[in-house]
Amino acid sequence: MEQAIAKAAVLLSALPYIRRFRGKIVVVKLGGSFMDVPEDLEAVCADIAFMRAVGICPVVVHGGGKAITRAMEEAGLKPVWVNGLRYTGPEELRIVEDVLATVVNRQIVGLLEKAGAKAESLTSKSRCPLKAEPLSASGGPDLGLVGKVVAVDALLLRGLADLDTIPVLAPIGCGADGQKYNCNADEAASAVARALEAEKLVNVSDTHGIRERPDDEVSLLSTISEADAERLLASKVISGGMIPKVQTLLEALKGGVRKAHIVSGRVPHSLLLEIYTDRGVGTEIVP
Repeated sequence: MEQAIAKAAVLLSALPYIRRFRGKIVVVKLGGSFMDVPEDLEAVCADIAFMRAVGICPVVVHGGGKAITRAMEEAGLKPVWVNGLRYTGPEELRIVEDVLATVVNRQIVGLLEKAGAKAESLTSKSRCPLKAEPLSASGGPDLGLVGKVVAVDALLLRGLADLDTIPVLAPIGCGADGQKYNCNADEAASAVARALEAEKLVNVSDTHGIRERPDDEVSLLSTISEADAERLLASKVISGGMIPKVQTLLEALKGGVRKAHIVSGRVPHSLLLEIYTDRGVGTEIVP
């Protein structure tokens, strides 16, 4: 009986958040090696299905870097780097598209459906909601078929949300001439969140969040402002792979997204704890 009462208390504590976020769009970006652990990915997808069941409208954007790297190695393709960034030629793009659209996207859709949600695969092989142009067109280095998202079919995504369906997007954009481009998943998720005027953008990855002292678990920052994040970037407290994650979250906030979050996909129910409790388990960045 005591255990049952404790469970009821947890549900009641979430009620204000369920009310507050009912009907709101939350963009969830999935990436990192946690996706290679079937149990971790299934648990995160179950949390996303729960969000949909209690009224939030999740939109999922996923990466697949580790799987892409393995597929390229199996194909005997050696990476070519330009200014520290990976070049994508036609053969590399074919592999990227096959892995993202055929393997990873279908896996996520299947796990969401297994958890009881309706989900729709949106990729360059089906309905492509991302319009892109080559990165070099916006002043970046010539990386071949690497692109930048320049427009999002928000009407399509909102329509699916209205039908209680979770859109699941692979980060490959289509150009005006029909050419496909490999886009950075963090940047794609930020573009989607801005286009949808999302309530939240949540980056689910291998990191627990932002720490004031990177090697000290106790120094995890639960809530920081944009200015705090920019200060930590400038002082190089935020470094390595965290830099693009934080930069794209800041872009989302400047574009009208209400809050941005970083949580670990390895922590059970981190997504629910971050959204439905007073003190989450990751880092939230607020305007």
